[in-house]
Amino acid sequence: MPYPQVLIVGAGPTGLVLALWLVRLGVRIRIIDKAAEPGTTSRAVGVQARTLEFYEQLGLAEPVVARGTKFTAANLWVRGSKVARADFGKMGKGLSPYPYMLIFPQDEHERFLIAQLEQEGVTVERRTELLDFEEGQRVQVRLKRPDGDEEVCEADYLAGCDGARSQLRRLLGVGFPGGTYQHLFYVADALGSGPIMNGELHVALDEADFLAAFPMKDSGHARLIGMAEASGDGQEALSWRDIGKLLLGRLDTEIKRVSWFSTYHVHHRVADRFRQGRAFLLGDAAHIHSPVGGQGMNTGIADAVNLAWKLAAVLRGHAPVTLLDSYEPERIAFAKRLVATTDRVFRLVTSPGRIARFVRVILVPRLFPILARSLAFRRLMFRTVSQTMIHYRASPLSEGRAGRVRGGDRLPWIVANVSSGGQADNFAPLASRDWQVHVYGSKPGPALVEACGRKNLALHTFAWSAAAHRAGLLQGATYLVRPDGYVAFADPEANPARLMHYLDRQGLNSPVHGTNALASEA
Repeated sequence: MPYPQVLIVGAGPTGLVLALWLVRLGVRIRIIDKAAEPGTTSRAVGVQARTLEFYEQLGLAEPVVARGTKFTAANLWVRGSKVARADFGKMGKGLSPYPYMLIFPQDEHERFLIAQLEQEGVTVERRTELLDFEEGQRVQVRLKRPDGDEEVCEADYLAGCDGARSQLRRLLGVGFPGGTYQHLFYVADALGSGPIMNGELHVALDEADFLAAFPMKDSGHARLIGMAEASGDGQEALSWRDIGKLLLGRLDTEIKRVSWFSTYHVHHRVADRFRQGRAFLLGDAAHIHSPVGGQGMNTGIADAVNLAWKLAAVLRGHAPVTLLDSYEPERIAFAKRLVATTDRVFRLVTSPGRIARFVRVILVPRLFPILARSLAFRRLMFRTVSQTMIHYRASPLSEGRAGRVRGGDRLPWIVANVSSGGQADNFAPLASRDWQVHVYGSKPGPALVEACGRKNLALHTFAWSAAAHRAGLLQGATYLVRPDGYVAFADPEANPARLMHYLDRQGLNSPVHGTNALASEA
């Protein structure tokens, strides 16, 4: 049996998405996990729009949405009174095919991804543990199998998706600087009645307390996250009976049954490096932070997509090994910004200090309702939380600007009416997971068509529309789009020679996996 080209350690959402993308791109993989079975409880429940866009490239967005619960509104409570309600369904309209956050608990999410991977002929190898590895022309990885015996697995690359206590990170000697918040928090799967059990998101603030209620699929069912106690010193063995109910009482909420309950500390850390030689760190193995904004699981999935297409390009001979150098700077920069941002917000929400209390119970109730009425604020909020605003402008792969769209930006999503009576969705071609060129509002010249043919690049043209103008695209420009849906190169003059120069300088050789196509969408 051929050796795996990529050995993935850890079968949480990050490892499973990495495995799915690699398999779909024709890469041989092996995925192991030391746990005997997938998780049965989860703190991560939110699936953001950008993650659903990645899933759409695999044809998985529709079944994921069908299994989850769209939450279309968020409510803010302060001192037991509702001070604001934001309609999420309208906040992202026109910005993404998925203008909402989806509630899909991580345990269910994992089981879904495992089933998809099994359809590709790949099974997660359970109770299989990474012990050590050596790097040479490939990596020689020492594993402990379920029967206790050891084996040596050879692979081209090693991907550590093995969580906050990552064995691979430890073996690499990579630092994980940061800290742990003082407070102890709880998560409870609860059935009940009251205003916060109405199928919407609720966040409640008090002088010294915090509670978030995430809607689940069934009526009166919510995932509650709150503060368990003030210090967290040696009191982790708590139950639901030990939790203060004062804030729930203020919210006129009665909890009738708790299916499961656990407590945890929140950490904020970013690894010193995301790559060392042939080994990579992704997800919680590379970064952990507070649950503010539901970003953690989604950030790990974005790590996986970013690395997957680059590994596939190198392993299939479509790009030089230097392409892999772009993984760390692209992902570590975002991880550091995210940890810094969530840290500031989390401290304001949970700190017992006088200034933080003033912000929570005085400033927020006055300011947030005003901001929530602003369309610009709501759109910014959606872009930030949905992760559609993430960009790689500082990446060595990013170059040029056409209109408001720069190299490194996520390709703006547009849907426009066409003369045939249908609609053209410019994200549809991304299902190929190939490099491609987009042109909006102009017929490509023969030289551009010939250049794309020589590089085996699919060339997609779209009619000009008001939506394209609003999105910041430039009529007649060329946009070279990466397999993950980010613009690599933007040229306002649509000069084929510049496109060829970019591809040659990056060492991209017949970058797509399929055949060249000239596709007109309108």
